[in-house]
Amino acid sequence: MDATNLATCLEASARRFPDRIAVVDPDGTSLTYRELNHRASCVAGMLHARGVRAGDRVGLLLPKSAAAVTAIFGILKAGAAYVPADFTAPAERNCSILGDCQVRAAFLDPRCEGVLERAGASIETLVLVARDGQSTGSSLPNAVPWEEALASEPHTVEVERNPDALAYILYTSGSTGIPKGVMLTHRNALSFVDWCSSVFQPVEMDRFSSHAPFHFDLSVLDIYVSLKHGAALYLVSEDLGKNPKELAAFIEGQELTVWYSTPSILSLLAQFGGLEARDCSRLRLVLFAGEVFPVKHLRRITELWPGAEYYNLYGPTETNVCTFARIPLPIPPDRQTPYPIGPACSHCEPMILDEPGGVELPKGEEGLLYIAGPSVFPGYWNRPVENAAAFVERAGRRWYNTGDVVREEEGEGFVYLGRRDRMVKRRGYRIELGEIERCLYQHERIREAAVVSVSDANAGVRILAYLTPQPGERPSIIAMKAFCAQHLPAYMNPDVFAFVESLPRTSTNKVDYQALRAGVQPQSI
Repeated sequence: MDATNLATCLEASARRFPDRIAVVDPDGTSLTYRELNHRASCVAGMLHARGVRAGDRVGLLLPKSAAAVTAIFGILKAGAAYVPADFTAPAERNCSILGDCQVRAAFLDPRCEGVLERAGASIETLVLVARDGQSTGSSLPNAVPWEEALASEPHTVEVERNPDALAYILYTSGSTGIPKGVMLTHRNALSFVDWCSSVFQPVEMDRFSSHAPFHFDLSVLDIYVSLKHGAALYLVSEDLGKNPKELAAFIEGQELTVWYSTPSILSLLAQFGGLEARDCSRLRLVLFAGEVFPVKHLRRITELWPGAEYYNLYGPTETNVCTFARIPLPIPPDRQTPYPIGPACSHCEPMILDEPGGVELPKGEEGLLYIAGPSVFPGYWNRPVENAAAFVERAGRRWYNTGDVVREEEGEGFVYLGRRDRMVKRRGYRIELGEIERCLYQHERIREAAVVSVSDANAGVRILAYLTPQPGERPSIIAMKAFCAQHLPAYMNPDVFAFVESLPRTSTNKVDYQALRAGVQPQSI
């Protein structure tokens, strides 16, 4: 399929497989490809009738649902770009996001209406998508009930489908905590989708999970790779996605064949999902991305799901996946170090520099990873300063600085060494905080670990380790200090150990280091 627009992923499959199931809602209802494509065209018609044009931005503040998928494709069919946000996030953050990129319209869960009234004054069209018998009545003059949007005339006006047009904006906090919009074009996304197609060979009989929220870049694979190939997409609700026992039952009951999530979720499944009693043998692909996968939890999930192939997909939102590595099985019992992130994907070109804009380094030397190619985003929305710092020009090409420190090794590809912004110096030594975390994960009584650094007037830098123990008696502070003394050099030993019930997490299920650094500590035990 020679696609220039993400909407083609749905449209082509609707022609080939009109009566196959396209999307299964968390409530169990489903839409066929014919139904999903028609509804999306009606939504596009409604948006066009209300003045939305090519290049406009349209907000999306909805829970995971077939309606949300319909809205996404309706926005794309209208030639606009969708801007998904966490509908459970504070109103101030969501108002900031919608206002920053000046959305022309927005699809809202009715629970968001009240808190977004102040933003609504500047949004021409608010589409209220109700669930569970909620009323779609509204006092806002620009509100449109979802049922009315679906009853609109299908969009028939020909829209120029420019592959370099904006497809969506994903807002990420980065290291500053201030949301910034990562702009992605249709070409960016399709280069990744086409790469996935060639590597993973999806077919119409596949059943894909959709665990990631739509404001997380993992959702791009879930939505577009599945629907491009006529497969079924099973949406995982926010509540189900955090309940390992129910999630395990869902994977078994829906006979899923492709799973994609952060390592945190797979770790929870391995430890608390009761997978020993579940038949998940239909799984053929288990993909993970977003953070380092502790080897002991990765080993356990591969033992519980021995029939699947496992892939580590690495890449920031700004490039989506740019390197990948298949995990060789079985994982040796004595392996403790995480697996490499592998070679660059075929649509990406890597380069390692010793510092931002510095000298290119050969294999075996560690430095900053830069990526060029069709998947690299054009820039941050309305952030000229950040854009200037994010890119470097070399030999007529534009390279993005991932901010990740790597080393290329013969036969293994790239080894991830850590984030440049998570490296600190103490007593003259450079310390990667992730290395301390990897050590802590080796302790048999530790389930989760997060390490942060804070400034200290006397010591310069203090290192704090937050630990979630396995059920049962937790190790003592003295025992943890002795363990670290055996496995780490003295300058890397944490200054403080804090046992907590759970680590704070972002809406994309990553450890929220910003909250820990800011002193928003999880509940101690």
